[in-house]
This record gives sequence, structure tokens and C-alpha cells, in this order.
Amino acid sequence: MTMWFEKLTGSLEQKRQYRQYVARIDALPDPYLASAKALHRYILGNGGIVDGETLVTMLGDLADLWERAAADGTPVRAIVGDDPAAFADEFVQAYSGRHWADKQRERLARAIDEATEADDDGEARS
Repeated sequence: MTMWFEKLTGSLEQKRQYRQYVARIDALPDPYLASAKALHRYILGNGGIVDGETLVTMLGDLADLWERAAADGTPVRAIVGDDPAAFADEFVQAYSGRHWADKQRERLARAIDEATEADDDGEARS
């Protein structure tokens, strides 16, 4: 029964892992809490990850990073540097899952293949 439900809604395990990640971030003290939430928002909006397994792994690692920083008292700027967006972009690049751009590249290639299929068969397209 779970299989058909997960096909409609996505992996229940990934949803559970995501909720755990959010709870871990919400337990952080400021300024780590505010910084982690800002990075989370940026990564979800701009990271382009479309693979759920990669996303929950990445977010779990992000929670690990902030928990360790908070425990050690590491300043936020020592983690993200002067350009937090560059930090976030590099952080996302470390994960090899499918990105939104990969999906769009495949879609473009498929559309061109379909559009030129008749040309490959020697027929003229109108």
C-alpha cells in the first residue's frame, strides 16, 4: 500500500528526514538559527536540487555543520565568509545529485531530438 502512496506524494522516509532536519535547525541558538534558515531558504530556492535523496542528505549535512559550529562557538562569518551566496553555491556543488539545470538540459536535448527526427529519416519538415 505504501508504494502507490509514495508514488503520489514522494518518499515518506525523505519527508521524515526533512522534518528531523527542520527540528535540528529550529533547536539552534541565534545567530546560527537565523543563518541556517537563511541558507536553507537560499539553497531550496537557488540550489536546483531535484533529487529528494540528495536534498535530505545535503540538508542533514548542513544541520551537522551548524550544530558543530554552535557547539564550538565558531563565528558564522568563519563558516560562510564574506560572500554567503558563494559559500552556499559551493556547498550545493559538493553534492552530485540531479540538479534542476540537468533536468532542463535533458528536456532540451529530447525536444531537439524529437524536432529533428524527421530530418534524420530523410523527410522534409514543414
